[in-house]
Amino acid sequence: MAEITAALVKELREKSGAGMMDCKKALAENNGDIEAAIDWLRAKGISKADKKSGRTAAEGLVGIASAGHKAVVVELNSETDFVARNDAFQDLVRGIANVALSTDGTVDAIAAATYPASGKPVADTIKDAIATIGENMTLRRSAKLEVEHGVVATYVHNAAGDGIGKLGVLVALKSVGDKEVLTSLGRQIAMHIAATNPLAIRSEEVDAAVAERERNVFIEQSRESGKPEAIIEKMVEGRMRKFFEEVALLSQAFVINPDVTVGQAVKDAEKLAGAHIEVTGMARLLLGDGVEKEASDFAAEVAAVAKG
Repeated sequence: MAEITAALVKELREKSGAGMMDCKKALAENNGDIEAAIDWLRAKGISKADKKSGRTAAEGLVGIASAGHKAVVVELNSETDFVARNDAFQDLVRGIANVALSTDGTVDAIAAATYPASGKPVADTIKDAIATIGENMTLRRSAKLEVEHGVVATYVHNAAGDGIGKLGVLVALKSVGDKEVLTSLGRQIAMHIAATNPLAIRSEEVDAAVAERERNVFIEQSRESGKPEAIIEKMVEGRMRKFFEEVALLSQAFVINPDVTVGQAVKDAEKLAGAHIEVTGMARLLLGDGVEKEASDFAAEVAAVAKG
């Protein structure tokens, strides 16, 4: 039996929002496993919180660059939001995004590529910026989408300037149809993705492990009702259908027009575009998503400085 420490209970409380005693019981029931305890709380109806809910965002900016049939999104982290408002930092993010267009879009490839303004690799240019600005920076994530025929539309939410902000989205539309129609549709879908954060484009593309985890939670929730197994199975299948509708892009209600799904909106746009349209890719980078940020006690820091 794993030891249920106060730190472990505190971590589960922060991630689930459940009460202390419920968290302690959940950990005891699941041998101290945080992930299993979160699922246990959800199954009991005590918590619906996502495992990342207790995480806080890192600072910095997300940058996007595009060239019609291809686009990239990059995330450059910094220690404080003061740096994100610095003109030099913002120019660096834009510059890195533009460099990324000529690479395969991976962080390693971008870091090794030459930054035109310095004549050095991007990695070394970032090091120079750290020395100049005086704060640590990290090129953490990136994504690139490309289509032979069609467009890769982009959207930046909470923009801090041209092509930079807190959230960046790319959507690849494969089609030989009218470019203006494709660009308009793509931007609307990108805005939808920014708002809903779908797990996959189609339900069959949802990660099997994620789907299985949800199914197990639904099974436990249904068993709480005390109904026969045959009824429980039907209940679970119904909940899973709804789950896939909610997390797969094409089956979601379109935020621009909730009366239709995204898939139907794409079909409707084909008439205006004059050709078949296929959503072939999407990428969504939210600044600091998944990064643990150490909490600090500002009063204690001031007191420590005062003591020398």
